[in-house]
Amino acid sequence: MIIEKVITNLENMEQSEIDKRHIEKVYLESANLVKRIQRVKTDHGTELGIRLKEQRDLFAGDVLYMDERNMIVIDVLTDDLIVISPRSIKEMGTIAHQLGNRHLPAQFEENNMLVQYDYLVEELLQELDIPFKREDRKVKQAFRHIGHSHG
Repeated sequence: MIIEKVITNLENMEQSEIDKRHIEKVYLESANLVKRIQRVKTDHGTELGIRLKEQRDLFAGDVLYMDERNMIVIDVLTDDLIVISPRSIKEMGTIAHQLGNRHLPAQFEENNMLVQYDYLVEELLQELDIPFKREDRKVKQAFRHIGHSHG
């Protein structure tokens, strides 16, 4: 089966609509959420080709296929993350500046900054005495580098 578009996302569906269907999941690494063309296999062994026509990333909960009884949904494998919890705007500014200089993509969740694990970042946070935890956690979207030039 070739998937050319995402039908919807579980977040946009009524729970009763989800509950009446059997769900197969495609587990992806967060880095693969940005790939518009890929071959995948569901947790039930169904092989799919994803070839999205529109320029978009995949997100956890995206529905690739749905009929009256079944649906195939994207899920994301856990990433090894550093969850940074600055205590002040000064700490947030300091660490954001440091990570920006390293071109390290980050995501934000409430008062936390999430970055993929890197031992140099871990050492930096210890040196700056900024609170953090290392966690295996699912993210909804890919960590994406923001293109720019120093010019």
